[in-house]
Amino acid sequence: MATADTASASRRAPSVPVQPTQAGPAPAASGKERGDGGRGGGSGPGQGRPATLIGSVQRAMRLLETVAAHERGAPAKQLARQAGLALPTTYHLLRTLVHEGYLRRDSGLFHLGDAAERLSRRVARQRRRSAVTETLAHWHDVIGAPLYCARYRDGEIEVVGVADSQENPAVGEWADFRATGHAHAIGQCLLSQLDEEARRDHLARHPVQSLTPYTVEDEGAFLRRLAAARHGEPVLERQEYALGTVCAAIPIRIGTIVATVAVSLPVHQADQLLPTAHRLQAEIGRAPGVLALSFSI
Repeated sequence: MATADTASASRRAPSVPVQPTQAGPAPAASGKERGDGGRGGGSGPGQGRPATLIGSVQRAMRLLETVAAHERGAPAKQLARQAGLALPTTYHLLRTLVHEGYLRRDSGLFHLGDAAERLSRRVARQRRRSAVTETLAHWHDVIGAPLYCARYRDGEIEVVGVADSQENPAVGEWADFRATGHAHAIGQCLLSQLDEEARRDHLARHPVQSLTPYTVEDEGAFLRRLAAARHGEPVLERQEYALGTVCAAIPIRIGTIVATVAVSLPVHQADQLLPTAHRLQAEIGRAPGVLALSFSI
């Protein structure tokens, strides 16, 4: 069930690092090239010589941090004073940052712009995805089986994390995961948490189709199965998406967010599927805050 662009918490052996090429020492940069007026910077990694620092970049970043400290914005003179910059330099940097969208000017006050806000949101998303990955990795160690984390967003199934290992590999995505929600436990669990109108809308865009001899036969049968799902109970699927694999998905509802954490086992361990799902459910119950934060991406 793993997708190619899913962040994985895999325990697989790391790739062999690329050895750095040997090169002679680079010529020392002049004060003008360094942009630090000849003062030099910190030591380069392991070289004991000044690092090449771009003074204008340093000043621009310092100015951005100063603006960010003022929720209601601040005028140029105040920013120059607090950032420790000359006023002419401050004006040049402010014009550049406004032009690039990192700042905006409103009634003589400077605020963070759309570009800075987008950057901030991306950093927050990366941190939250890391939290998903780390949590799944911990649960994988406890459960000893591949785990998957997914949510339903903007009408589509989105896998946001996978944890597996060489001993317990995740199920490969051999058929488009978003289009085959009727066939795997993750999709069945997510769709079971939607209302009937949303389910029918999803199936209109991603019709029921046979993937294995065990896949549900038609849309009507699938909708009846979803309607019969018990609230809060694991959703089980046996070889409907991939032969040789059984899966269980735990429904998670956080406000309006529809999500799930799922586990897969080889078919010869099918008798362990429900006990494993209940064990996973207990682990999820011990850390609801982590998932609430992670799914707020």
